[in-house]
Amino acid sequence: MGDSFYSGEYLTKSRVVFLSALFSFFLVIYLGNLLNLQVVQGSLYKTRATEVTQRATSIPAMRGEFYDRNGDLPMVLNVDSFALKIIPAEVPSEYFPQLFSLLENYYKLPISEWEKKIPTNVYKSYQEIELRDGLKYEDIVVLSERIQDFPGVFWTSKPKRNYVESGSLSHIIGYVGNITQDELQILYNQGYNLSSVLGKTGLEKKYDQMLRGVDGTRLKIVDVRGRQVQESETLEIPPENGKDLILTIDRKIQKLAEEALGARLGSVIVLKPATGEILAMVSYPFFDANLFYTDRASQEFNRLFTDPQLPFWNRAIKSEYPPASTFKAIMGAAILEKIPNAENNTLDPENQFFTCTGSMSIGDRHFKCWKASGHGPQNLSQAIANSCNIYFYNAGYKYLGPERIAETARIFGLGQITGVDLPGESSGLVPTPKWKQRNLNYPWLGGDTVNMSIGQGFTTVTPLQMANVVSMIVNEGVIYKPHFIKAVRDRASGKIIDTIIPEILTESSIDKSIFKHLKEDMRGVVTWGTASLVITTKVVQVAGKTGTGEAGSIKGSNNHGWFVSFGPYNAENAEDQIVVVTQIEAANEVDDWWAPKAADIIFQGIFANQTFEEVKTLHRPWYLR
Repeated sequence: MGDSFYSGEYLTKSRVVFLSALFSFFLVIYLGNLLNLQVVQGSLYKTRATEVTQRATSIPAMRGEFYDRNGDLPMVLNVDSFALKIIPAEVPSEYFPQLFSLLENYYKLPISEWEKKIPTNVYKSYQEIELRDGLKYEDIVVLSERIQDFPGVFWTSKPKRNYVESGSLSHIIGYVGNITQDELQILYNQGYNLSSVLGKTGLEKKYDQMLRGVDGTRLKIVDVRGRQVQESETLEIPPENGKDLILTIDRKIQKLAEEALGARLGSVIVLKPATGEILAMVSYPFFDANLFYTDRASQEFNRLFTDPQLPFWNRAIKSEYPPASTFKAIMGAAILEKIPNAENNTLDPENQFFTCTGSMSIGDRHFKCWKASGHGPQNLSQAIANSCNIYFYNAGYKYLGPERIAETARIFGLGQITGVDLPGESSGLVPTPKWKQRNLNYPWLGGDTVNMSIGQGFTTVTPLQMANVVSMIVNEGVIYKPHFIKAVRDRASGKIIDTIIPEILTESSIDKSIFKHLKEDMRGVVTWGTASLVITTKVVQVAGKTGTGEAGSIKGSNNHGWFVSFGPYNAENAEDQIVVVTQIEAANEVDDWWAPKAADIIFQGIFANQTFEEVKTLHRPWYLR
């Protein structure tokens, strides 16, 4: 019995030791794991916990503003505005119908619009939803007086654009708008979000990244359901505001060009050939971008979008027209290079004359000159000044041929975009026999060469391309890329942080003497040729080339009006010269000679430092009396 007792006592002690050891073993494991969690991996889990409980909202950066070339007064600025937002989960589900009704009464939008903004599948979400932007301070005050009726609704500051200088600048500057879902899918990785505003057209779109800056961030601690912890602090990372852009545009010249064109479908370009700086660009009709920030924004947009006169269309860079007789300057360059034809005969531009009788026959077709009675014997200089079609018919058909004409046109930059810093530029067309066969499945005919020789037929150009053509003549073989940005300025310091250096777009190998000859011929157009009765300014010597382009069945005059020009003709330095291109569409119910008339007004206004009204009063050209 004693042995049995001692045996049981030993067994009990063994169990106690075993259990104690087992307990100690698990305790050591537990403490080790706890140490690992708190010390070794503590920072990792702390970061994860912060990510879970930390919610970030963006603070919109102030968008950069636009200034004209003098950099003094803004053309586009930001004004105070507010955005209305909501956190759906803070609204009782049964209260949404009443909330929609209240919003309808306050902001005059139908309930269906509010239901689209807050669909039922987001009722439990703590993610902020922007309901409306562009609200005035008074709108917020009215809402705040009954804020208890609007659970989950709040507002934040969201400046909006004020296009101080709208009108004809609308095609240049463009406008901004809220980002769409499609745009967000493309731009999400570039820092855009659902509340982002971005440029939709014009320079606003082209330089959006530079203008928008970098949004700031507001961080707050929230609980598991996304509600802010009351005791927590809100941390903010301030935004970096966008950069201001100083344009090449001269606001006085822009206004003068706008009024000189008037309410006529067409465009005007004023450009510095020595740098490519665009001093003015007008396309009519234009629009007021400020209308897109009113209660009738969608209606105004739809009205403009469906307008048959296409007010959103920048005719200066997008519309393609036959260059008509302005193309004869390019023909002149091809002729002056004295390239022999297949029979090894060379056209002598100074001494060889083609007699214009008013028409010319090729096969069974008759091609007419604009002057029915004819111009008589013409050499190159006379043909350019008088815009004689017969001379260029002969030169193109008998001597140059379509390939040589096309090659020279491409040297002047036709058939390709200029690279101007506006989206949506057209390239125009320089046709060739291969192009016609490939695209129209029809061979090139002699009549095609004849038409091409006077800027008709398949050839098309944009007004900006023609401004480059004149620039090459003025610069004697060089075209600088046309552009709108002169400098970039930091908003905070007011310092210029980047100045745009003129960039050579094209440099021709054509001998400079040829361009000198063309400049003399274009001066003849004004002194004794087709523009002599219209260009009446005495403050500057103007040289140019008129053009009247056939436009088929378009109602009105059925002719597009052109005048491509530069001045002062006698300037010693190209830096002092400007190029002016005016284009009037055939659809206008006015005479097609308004193009040189508008250019005359612009030259007078610029070099006499006069407004349009002063030109009318002081200069008093006959066509404004």
